[in-house]
Amino acid sequence: QVQLVESGGGLVQAGGSLRLSCAASGRTFRTYAMGWFRQAPGKEREFVGTSAWSDRKTLYADSVKGRFTISRDNAKNTAYLQMNSLKPEDTAVYYCAAHSGSIYLPYRPSEYDYWGQGAQVTVSS
Repeated sequence: QVQLVESGGGLVQAGGSLRLSCAASGRTFRTYAMGWFRQAPGKEREFVGTSAWSDRKTLYADSVKGRFTISRDNAKNTAYLQMNSLKPEDTAVYYCAAHSGSIYLPYRPSEYDYWGQGAQVTVSS
């Protein structure tokens, strides 16, 4: 069983930056693909990005490409989502998720096995 605990959300002005952290329990963190999703009120959960466990290659949604960066520190069992040049439309609850299977860069919510509790990110205009 893996538990994911997120931190780092908050309120920021448009153009600002935030970094979310996702701390994982368990010894096999290094073998999980780590993904980030977000969900705005009244909308479906949306893919933000993911990081492969084997070579740390990343995949991002077009809406965040060039502004958001996923990284991970396996020694600390922690994944990060660095968000720069934030826009009001980035306002959502952000979730980290772990995929324990063999999909290289999973991007569907159904492909993930474990989820964090969510962190609110609010971007004011």
